[in-house]
Amino acid sequence: MNMTDNDTSWPRKTREFQNHHFDSTIWNDFQFRDNDVIISTYAKSGTTWVQQIVSQLLFNGEEGLEVAAMSPWLDLRVPPKEIKLPEVEAQQHRRFIKTHLPVDALVFSPLAKYIYIGRDGRDVVWSMYHHHSSANEEWYNALNLTPGLVGPPIEKPVDSIKQYFLDWMDKDGYPFWPFWENVRSWWEIRELPNMLMLHFAKLKEDMPREIRRIADLLGISINDSVFDKIVDHCSFAYMKNHATKSVPLGGAFWDGGATTFINKGINGRWRDILSTAENARYEQMALDQLGKACAHWLASGNYIET
Repeated sequence: MNMTDNDTSWPRKTREFQNHHFDSTIWNDFQFRDNDVIISTYAKSGTTWVQQIVSQLLFNGEEGLEVAAMSPWLDLRVPPKEIKLPEVEAQQHRRFIKTHLPVDALVFSPLAKYIYIGRDGRDVVWSMYHHHSSANEEWYNALNLTPGLVGPPIEKPVDSIKQYFLDWMDKDGYPFWPFWENVRSWWEIRELPNMLMLHFAKLKEDMPREIRRIADLLGISINDSVFDKIVDHCSFAYMKNHATKSVPLGGAFWDGGATTFINKGINGRWRDILSTAENARYEQMALDQLGKACAHWLASGNYIET
């Protein structure tokens, strides 16, 4: 069900999503401000990268920004909303907030600007496996042993990345959360006036172009004298060298610290591991779940006529 305002149909929240990571109920109490920025992905699709880009645009290429603290993952259930909401409310800068929820599990506001980043599901899983297999006991304790857990705990990953991928396909996003509904829900609202669809591959192909697209959505006039600095500060090398500023808790939840969280940023690592049949199965599943146009965009970042 949608609400209509000025001939635009806006999404309406229809459900809660709670598990070892999520507490979607926090959105029910979040007070939007004009021009809040919401950065959304399924996960491991370039979220931290886009948070860095937005921070650079908002603060005109400033160095040393504590991006992870400035741009919290709102629906992560730790710390609990009783702690997180006052912290976000106290922020004085233009807020830019991260979510991994599908559209129908958050509150969508006409006041905010929304950026969604897509990435081929195979690349997502390869990055996710590194993220999951590098997590330490503090990560598991925070997700599994703190109050408020709904549903089963998250378990340690299997030893085989191929088996991890096959399990993820067979059980739709296991052991994290459903993949296809996330992509599909954001694709369906891609034409809203406060919405921008980005793609990981396009960011890698031409980051300056994509930065300018983000600036246009946010209504930010780029100072050309600092644009090269902004681009440099959003490069993989820069972010890797300043990872503790960008990664939650400075990387304390991962073996090897923050530089483990910001891994390789490389696509296609699955090509030499998955069989022709396994790739075909994934591609057919994408087509069945998303339709031709969205599946093509998710695989490449390119749009096709429908």
